[in-house]
Amino acid sequence: MIYLDYQATTPLAPEAREAMLRWLDGPGGTGFGNPHSPHRMGRQAAAAIELARDRVAALFPAGGRVIFTSGATEALNLAIRGTAGEGTVAYSAIEHSAVGDTAQAAGSSHVLSVDADGTCHPDQEWPADTRLLAVMQVNNEIGTVQPTDKWQAFASMQNCLLLSDAVQAYGKIEVAGADMIAISAHKFHGPKGVGALWVRDGVDLKEVQTGGGQEHGLRSGTLSPALIAGMGAAAQLAQERMADDAEHVERLWARARELFSDWTLNGSEDARWHGNLNIRKDGLDVARLMSECRDIMFSAGSACASGSGRPSHVLRALGLSDADAKSSIRLGFGRYTVMDDIEQAAAAINAAAKGQEI
Repeated sequence: MIYLDYQATTPLAPEAREAMLRWLDGPGGTGFGNPHSPHRMGRQAAAAIELARDRVAALFPAGGRVIFTSGATEALNLAIRGTAGEGTVAYSAIEHSAVGDTAQAAGSSHVLSVDADGTCHPDQEWPADTRLLAVMQVNNEIGTVQPTDKWQAFASMQNCLLLSDAVQAYGKIEVAGADMIAISAHKFHGPKGVGALWVRDGVDLKEVQTGGGQEHGLRSGTLSPALIAGMGAAAQLAQERMADDAEHVERLWARARELFSDWTLNGSEDARWHGNLNIRKDGLDVARLMSECRDIMFSAGSACASGSGRPSHVLRALGLSDADAKSSIRLGFGRYTVMDDIEQAAAAINAAAKGQEI
């Protein structure tokens, strides 16, 4: 099989797996302690969590704290609901549903438009009572990189907070500044089931999940030393390999663009993370294509929406028709993808697409 679905999840780094093993000990081991217990095993587990917290924090801007969560969805919920109050949540039309659905459920919301490349520009109107702006740094479906620094300046001038979904950015490019930033470990070669919300110093959050208040009084529940240690190792590795990973992705991107030169690119060519290739071909039956290329793991849209039968809200926000959106595929690649993966996949996909023209 060839795996080209890096936006959905990434392969677990061997270093992350190794970091997790001690904290998965069974009877006779010393790594299964509750990190909130005061005895020696608990303190050891707590120390592992704090080491991981430092490693995760190293890729964020200075002047903030890391709150561990079960993933980016919980982190985004904490950010939106934890700052709840009077006012509107304004979010870009291409945000993940974890932002859009939560903003709508939390109260007044407003959708910010994007242009045909998927860029959300700050020079547009939004409600005067906006309390929170949510603009993701890198889009999960089309890879567009947003002008987050400009949004931060506008948010500051408008006296509102900026929330950044940096799930697809963290560990790949420099994380841009914001008031709150959400990430998920399995998108940078860490384990599934753990993520974090970075919160700038001075931002006041309220608890939205009541209980023991273990995580800075904001997130109740026993933390998993194994998952968090894996996340910390993955973050450290991403920091060490960021430049090399980016160069590798650029080589894969250049070859993929050559091999799919007769397809139409969705989203920006340049303001984009080049590990994301979202392309379309008129009249393509994507379900048939995926059936014929079942040994190639790629996506017809975001993994969260697969099987819904609905056209991608991201592609529709670019102005594409339902037919265009339904004839699009997404190929995602990264650290562990080799050039032969791209070439073999392109040969199979192009041949299957050509067969539909006969």
